[in-house]
Amino acid sequence: MLAELQAMTSAISLPARVGRVERISGLIVEAVGLRAAIGDLCSLGACAGGPKSNLAEVVAVRGDAITLLPFAELRGLAVGSLVHASGPSSDIAVGTELLGRVIDGFGNALDGKPLPRLGARQPLRRDAPAALRRPRIDTLLETGVRCIDALLTLGRGQRMGIFAGSGVGKSTLLGMMARQADADFNVIALIGERGREVREFIEEQLGTEGLKKSVVVVTTSDQAAPMRIRAAYAAVAVAEWLRDRGASVLLTMDSITRLAMARREIGLSAGEPPTARGYTPSVFAELPALCERLGADEGGGSITGLLTVLVEGDDFNEPISDCLRATLDGHIVLSRELAHQAHYPAIDVLKSSSRVMDGLISDADRDTIHRSRATLALLARHRQMIEIGAYDAGSNVALDRAIGMEAALRDFLCQGREVLTREAAMQRLHAIVGNVKDGE
Repeated sequence: MLAELQAMTSAISLPARVGRVERISGLIVEAVGLRAAIGDLCSLGACAGGPKSNLAEVVAVRGDAITLLPFAELRGLAVGSLVHASGPSSDIAVGTELLGRVIDGFGNALDGKPLPRLGARQPLRRDAPAALRRPRIDTLLETGVRCIDALLTLGRGQRMGIFAGSGVGKSTLLGMMARQADADFNVIALIGERGREVREFIEEQLGTEGLKKSVVVVTTSDQAAPMRIRAAYAAVAVAEWLRDRGASVLLTMDSITRLAMARREIGLSAGEPPTARGYTPSVFAELPALCERLGADEGGGSITGLLTVLVEGDDFNEPISDCLRATLDGHIVLSRELAHQAHYPAIDVLKSSSRVMDGLISDADRDTIHRSRATLALLARHRQMIEIGAYDAGSNVALDRAIGMEAALRDFLCQGREVLTREAAMQRLHAIVGNVKDGE
């Protein structure tokens, strides 16, 4: 009887979920005549999956009408065109075979090579690990950037924001850490990146050795907002799959600000009210939800997140920067002023902070770090007086010592091709400031 039932059900022709386009306005499409849920994919065009079809995502439902945002341009689409509901597509094919490859948000190869057959699939969206089941961050992660390793020490599973304006060296810093970090795998998400810079980043900043242990997920600035969001979630899904197998994963995303802009675009199209600088409420709900999925896992794996924040107009208090600074486990601030002085990486140590550092370092290292920061703060406080020649040597012993150490400290904070272990970096830093006593 079971075999007969299977034969009968397989022969049933289910009605297609088909509607038609009723209105096209700017980047959005409204359709009627079919039922679909938020997040479902639909094919716009002559036939589902045909050469003239175009995938779109459902972003709003109002009565009998649904609002869709396409993943590509709308050229050739007209009122009355068919809309086929394809159902949810909330996963991506994953596997270690993706290492060394460049893919898009759907898992399609972008590097011109055939995509390997992947047996596992990972959901794009899932709940973050429960708060009380998260292991504490107690293991150092060496990045190979001595300024970060020594003064802004990171731990496996930490979520760190890199805050900077455009053209200050974010991509260079990310490439350095992806090549040199002590992680099993890298997952690199280039969200809304300029097309010219994608190949440049992969070949020059990441390099052949870095690419071998990396999965690169790319969406360029000319692609639609749903594609930019899907690429970000695809990168997180790949990182989660690797973490679930006990791996230490370094997830770098450049930039999470463009993800927020894409969500704002979708929210406004769906009819959400704009709030601060036009960002919709869904933006400030989605960013923490995505960040909370990163971190350490009970099984021993971890995702360390390095998320670049593109600061609009160098305003570090704009809404997205403010939201992420409160959400993440620390922030690295890149200074345009330091970049103009050819100081690379252009990290402003005094404005940067790692919230888990104190639990990872020894008392001796903590003392050296505090003295280094105190020295930099003293120099910054008296910078104007020193530069105009108003300071008389000998009037402040602590400042005299700080001025004597300034050249060595600046040399330490800048980095060329030389890569030091954290232990060697701390030894060099202690040699510079280790004998300075507070109040001297």
